[in-house]
Amino acid sequence: MNSLTIRRPDDWHLHLRDGAMMEGVIGDSARHFARAIIMPNLVPPVVTALDAEAYRNRIREAVPAGMSFTPLMTLYLTETTEPADVASAFSEGLIKAVKLYPAGATTNSASGVRNIDNAMPVLEKMAEIGLNLCVHGEVTDKDVDIFDREAVFIETVLDKIRWRLPELKITMEHVTTRDGVDYIKGARKNLAGSLTTHHLIINRNDILVGGIRPHYYCLPVAKREEHRKALVAAATSGDKRFFLGTDSAPHVDPAKECGCGCAGIYTAPNTMSCLAHVFENEDALDKLEAFASLNGPAWYGLKPNEETITLVKRDEPVEYPEKRETGAGPVTVFDPKFPLYWDVETA
Repeated sequence: MNSLTIRRPDDWHLHLRDGAMMEGVIGDSARHFARAIIMPNLVPPVVTALDAEAYRNRIREAVPAGMSFTPLMTLYLTETTEPADVASAFSEGLIKAVKLYPAGATTNSASGVRNIDNAMPVLEKMAEIGLNLCVHGEVTDKDVDIFDREAVFIETVLDKIRWRLPELKITMEHVTTRDGVDYIKGARKNLAGSLTTHHLIINRNDILVGGIRPHYYCLPVAKREEHRKALVAAATSGDKRFFLGTDSAPHVDPAKECGCGCAGIYTAPNTMSCLAHVFENEDALDKLEAFASLNGPAWYGLKPNEETITLVKRDEPVEYPEKRETGAGPVTVFDPKFPLYWDVETA
């Protein structure tokens, strides 16, 4: 197969940042993706409906002329979030989800939840009205090894939430382990998972072997090869509970290449080429549309996009920029470590 036409994909987990950074990177997402679930971990975070409306307006204004892109907004869950504000934002069509960050789990998560019991009134309201909870599935207990944080979160936090609120729809975002994949597969209802581009390609050796490579450092951190293979198997299976959420997360190079570098990998420019490579290697190109374009909308109660994109396999490797220059500084683009021959055909 040298050509593949699919419904225009969506990104169900995207960091756009704000200001000059957002203006510099938003075109890379809008070029291929019709819609995206926008992460709320700004400084200060997007906590209220008014915050979300203002941020949505800034995103819309930053979309380059001639491009079509719809931001799907989320609220940042805190222990003082007002259930009524969340319900109002959802009923007005302003938000599609609320995001649970365990405090200290990742970039700009200091305002996140420390005791899940304190957030239960909001979660109860969400279960009542059918609003999706997106979770960063890691504990932050210093006694838990960083490579075990996802599995421990499932056992000690997620199970607790699902037992108390079985009607709450939950998305386990950026699943990184076989444990997470198996947990989703074993759920009878109301649980799905997004998978990132980079976690389908890299494992923890790529970060550490031969020297520390900061541009492969992300949170949740990449795991062992056995876990990467489990993610690939889930993505290419056609299972409706798994879909694309790139977690594309730009940081300027000085913030990555330093003594205490930021977590995040910028994959927006070449995600579709990377995915086509991964799916072709698994003899599963026929499942790419489900993963990138169909399963996510179905989970979030939306129709698939009417527009299509066409991926074409070139004879020579596709050239992608090594860096994206932004008004905030240079951002390194994800390097999958292999040549990319699949290209999104432009009109």
